[in-house]
Formats: sequence, structure tokens, C-alpha cells
Amino acid sequence: MHELHTLDHARALRRVVELRPRAAVIVGGGYIGLEVAEALMHEGIATTVVTSPPAVLAPQLDTDMGERVVAYMRDQGIAVETGTRIECLTGADGRVTGVGCRVGDDDAEFPADVLGLGLGSVPEVRLAEAAGIPLGESGAVSIDDHMRTRVEGVWAAGDCAEAYHRISGRPVNFHLGTIANKQGRIAGINLGGGDEAFPGVLGTAITKVCDLEIGRTGLTEAAARDAGFDVIAENFDSTTTAGYWPTAEPMTMKVIADGANGRLLGAQIVGGSGAAKRIDAVAMALWNEMTVEAMVNVDLSYAPPFSGVWDPVLVAARKASDARAHH
Repeated sequence: MHELHTLDHARALRRVVELRPRAAVIVGGGYIGLEVAEALMHEGIATTVVTSPPAVLAPQLDTDMGERVVAYMRDQGIAVETGTRIECLTGADGRVTGVGCRVGDDDAEFPADVLGLGLGSVPEVRLAEAAGIPLGESGAVSIDDHMRTRVEGVWAAGDCAEAYHRISGRPVNFHLGTIANKQGRIAGINLGGGDEAFPGVLGTAITKVCDLEIGRTGLTEAAARDAGFDVIAENFDSTTTAGYWPTAEPMTMKVIADGANGRLLGAQIVGGSGAAKRIDAVAMALWNEMTVEAMVNVDLSYAPPFSGVWDPVLVAARKASDARAHH
């Protein structure tokens, strides 16, 4: 049984892989779980991903977009069991041999010479708690926009610290290296006598499974509804290049907007090579509080090897704008 938190954990798993196990089960359908599942599949190991939500990459993706990732993984030969709870482990001679699960109302067991646990992460706040430094509602250290905690002379940054979400206005705790580096820079400036504020986060992230690219930013449809927005959500199927270009690959983009004022709230992308980095254009629009109507005519680049005349970002915005007009 292997945790999947550190490089040492990865090295330990690599040593086991060199013994040529036949079957592996990865518990958890997040970023790390999917990356490890891909690596094991490429080693010729029969791999099953077990996750309790109805699709992988929850809550980073809405279920409808996560299901597209699940379908692709299965096509690549990675078994995926969603809506599944781990009940027990079976073993012999001190080694795991299988994972007992509850799938809906049924029991199932998946054979496993290797068990990987990618169960997500929580903020490491034991030092803060011991020092009497208050935590926020996310469970991470509560800070202001200068990275100051509520204790004089103490700053916090990175995975242990909260951040302000620019769309929901709520404190959040995202474990992303991009955020940690930016917060660390600002904490250092202010520790050195400077005066710089951290402007907040969108949770923009990108990953891949085999040749499928995945990007997300802002609020999901579910999170936007939870935050009280009047939600419009539109999906758009397109291609990564002009449709007639020989390297065109399918991609799907989902845009979430506020029906009350048209403000962009978030987006998700799942598709072939060249799809996911489009999420950065959406993140820039989100950062600057653009409406979907304003996005429709943004002057994005065009050449057939990269995009159709109407980039999928613009078409998705137009679909959301049209939906809002009939909302």
C-alpha cells in the first residue's frame, strides 16, 4: 500500500513497479491519482481507479465534463469505478491482494498487487494550531491580503494558507504551486518591509491523462449555484484546429456565466492536443470581470493549424450569451 504525497512515495512505488506486479488499484480520482494510473498503464499493469464521486477530477470539474475524462480513460484501457466506496482490504503474507468495495448497492472486489492512495490533501496546520494561530472557514490558516495571520508578526503562505476567491468572494484553500509561489513572493516582500497585496485566486489548473488535455478556471456550475449565482452553463463541442486541418482533434468547452448580468464565472475544457491551454484566455477574461457578451468579439489569433476563424473560446462565449438572451 502506497501513499502518493511525496517524491519518496513515488520512488517507493517505482521500486514496486520494477517487480512487475500484475494489477494495481488507485484509490482517488484527483490529479495525482490519474497521473499515477496513466504511468502504471504504460508499464503494462492492469490498473483500476476507484473514486467515490460520480466522475473523476471532482470537484475541479463538473460531473458532465468529468464523465468525458472517464470515458477516455476506459478507452485507453484504464478501468474506472465511480460512485464506489472502499470497504476493506484483502491480503496474504502481509501484502495487499485486493480491495473490497461498495458499488451502489452491490459488493465488489478488485485484485491488486499494488494499492495507491491518492486521497487528496488537507492543509498542514498543526504548527499553527499549536501556536494559537486562528484558522479560517476552509480549515487553512486565516490571513489577510498581505499574508498576515491574526497573530502579530506571523505570516503564512502556500498550501497551509487561505486565499480569496475572486469570483465567489469566499476564502478558499487550493493546493496549487502557482498560488503558493505567488503568495510566498508577497509574504517575502511584506516581511522585508514592503507593502504588496495578494489579489486573490481563480483556481486555474491544467493537466492531462495520456493524450487528453484538461483545463479549468473559476467556478464550476455546481460551485456557482452553491455561491448563489443565477447560473447559465453551456457546453460546446469543437476541434483543436480548423476542422478540416489533418491534425484536428475533438474538444469540449463548458462556460458558466451569471444570467443576471452576463459576467463570466468559470470554464472547463477537455480535449486533444492544443485544447487545454485555451483556459488561460478564459482566466484572463475572468480576472478582468468580463461578460460573455464582451468576450464574443475579443481579437484572438487565427490560423488553421491552431484554430478555426472563430476560436472555441469565442464560440462558447457566444453560446452562453445567446442562452442568456433567452434566460
